[in-house]
This record gives sequence, C-alpha cells and structure tokens, in this order.
Amino acid sequence: MLRPIAPPLLQWFQANKRLLPFRQEPSAYHIWVSEIMLQQTRVAAAIPYYNRFIAALPDPAALAACEPDALRKLWQGLGYYNRVNNMQKAARIVCEQYGGDLPADYDALRSLPGIGDYTAGAIASIAFGIPAPAVDGNVLRVFARIYNDDGDVMQPATKRLFTERVLDQMPKETPGPYNEALMELGALICVPGTPHCEACPLADRCQGYAAGRQGELPVKPAPKAKTPVAVTVALVESPAGLLLQRRPSKGLLAGLWQPAAWEGALTQPELAEKLAKIGVQVTWGEALPAARHVFTHKIWNLGGWHATAPVCDLPEGWVWAAPEELKQVYAVPNAYATYLKK
Repeated sequence: MLRPIAPPLLQWFQANKRLLPFRQEPSAYHIWVSEIMLQQTRVAAAIPYYNRFIAALPDPAALAACEPDALRKLWQGLGYYNRVNNMQKAARIVCEQYGGDLPADYDALRSLPGIGDYTAGAIASIAFGIPAPAVDGNVLRVFARIYNDDGDVMQPATKRLFTERVLDQMPKETPGPYNEALMELGALICVPGTPHCEACPLADRCQGYAAGRQGELPVKPAPKAKTPVAVTVALVESPAGLLLQRRPSKGLLAGLWQPAAWEGALTQPELAEKLAKIGVQVTWGEALPAARHVFTHKIWNLGGWHATAPVCDLPEGWVWAAPEELKQVYAVPNAYATYLKK
C-alpha cells in the first residue's frame, strides 16, 4: 500500500514551483491557452508565444472574433495549427452559450472542441477547484515509477488505472495545486530517461526507485516509422515580394501560407510548367539547400530552387507577399524556416 503522496509533494511544490505567467493570473482562459500551447512545446519556448497571444487576445470574446489569418499568425512557430482553430471554435461556443466565460463544469469543458480529458481536468481543478484529474505524459511517468508499474502507458486500460490512482491520492480540498505539483515534478525531477531521484520529495515512497527500475519506466511501445515525403519548393521572388500559396482548408497545415511547393521530387521544367499555369514565368537561380521537417506521422525532405519572376496577376489562393507582410500578415509553417531566414 502506497503512503499518501500529497503532503510531501505539495510542500515541495510550494518551495520549488516556477514563476510562470499563467500561474500569476490563473484564470480559466489563461490556463486553457497555456495548456494547449504546452501540449507539444517546452515551457521556456512557449512563454513568449503565450504572452504575445494573451496581449492580443485577452479573453474568449477576442479569440472568437479574431480573423483566421491573424490567429494563425499569432500561433506561428507553435505548429499543430488545428489546435488553435479548435480553440476559436470553442471560444465562439463559450460566447454563445456561457456568456463569454469558460464553464465551471468538467463535462461542459470536455464537450468543447479541442478540449480533451487532460485539458478539461487542468482547467476544472486549477481554475475552479473541482477535484478532476489532469493526467498527461508527465503524470503517467510519475505514477508508473511510483507504483513500479510496467503497464503500457499508451493503452487506454493503463491510463484509466493510473487516472484512478491519481484521484485516490488527490486531496479533495486542493486539487489544482496537487495536479500542478504532479506536472511540475514530472517536468523538473521525474524526467524521462534518468530522473533526479536524489531531489525527489517522493523518493522514500517510490516503489520503482526502491526496485532500481526508475530508469526503465514508463513502458511505451516502439514508435511507428514515419513516412518520408519529398517536397520540391520554388522560392520565387518578384519586385512585389515572395510568391506564396495558401494550403488547402483541410488536412496538414490547413489554411496556412507557403512558398510555391508540391509533393514529389520535381525537376525544374516540371516546376516551371506548374508555375506557368498560374501565370508566373520564372528565371531559375541557385538550388535551395536540402531541408528536413518532422511531423507526427511523416517527414518532409525538402529541396528546390530560387527563382525570380516579373510581377503578374495571380489566381485566388496565391499572393505576392512583401517582406513586411511576410513578417506580420502571412502565417508560414516552420517547415519552410530554412528558406525564409534572411
């Protein structure tokens, strides 16, 4: 039987928690924005994006009303743009159904687009004091080690069991600090690979540590191989700016802008033919350096050529983007960052 973990955990958290902007003003909206950003981004990297986002869109009403291209530009650099699209859908529901404030109810939060079990639990517990679990990868790792459990943490049954344990250990009067403390412990001490057990407030009750197995846990299946995809880029510049095309409204990087690019290892004549169909007549320059961008399920291997072209009218979905517009207006995925650095 595991001894209660909350007392030493909360004492450690009070003494060691990081001073983060969303902890200074822990409103439901601030917690929501921060948790969505932090799903795939380290805290230090996310803070500038968080501060910029909150300054521009301080509440759900502002998020709901934001023009989609401006919203994607605010999100640029964080990736996973479908998440911010879902946030806007949720914000509109919040304004229509809940008077502009996120509901203080776990099930209502969970029903909003883009809000899953973990995010609903984080908002409910931290903002509203509702005793709901918030079980992310950090918490799964902590509990796998504490209980010396080698169950596959990617399996739903294992996640359910660990969630029950999180609830069993939760002090019902302070669910928010408890959930935050578990996240912080996983981020700072009970880290992947080799944890810092010598500094852990739970080392004296950690069954994995006692068994010398902390480095083996948690157990996860081997990652699936990612599919390589060749992408050929034409970086076309005119006196009016860089040629950009809008990506399709659905699918990978939906609705974002990118340099002229197509999947496949295309030749210069093949690229020129595609560009000619939209009225752009190019003069080729030097080759672009090879670049690589890793997505969740695929890897883009990019290459192509610089080119110049005279200004011409463009069909819908294509623009000439002046340098300032490229900085301030058009959201371009990080996959093309190698080619857009000046």
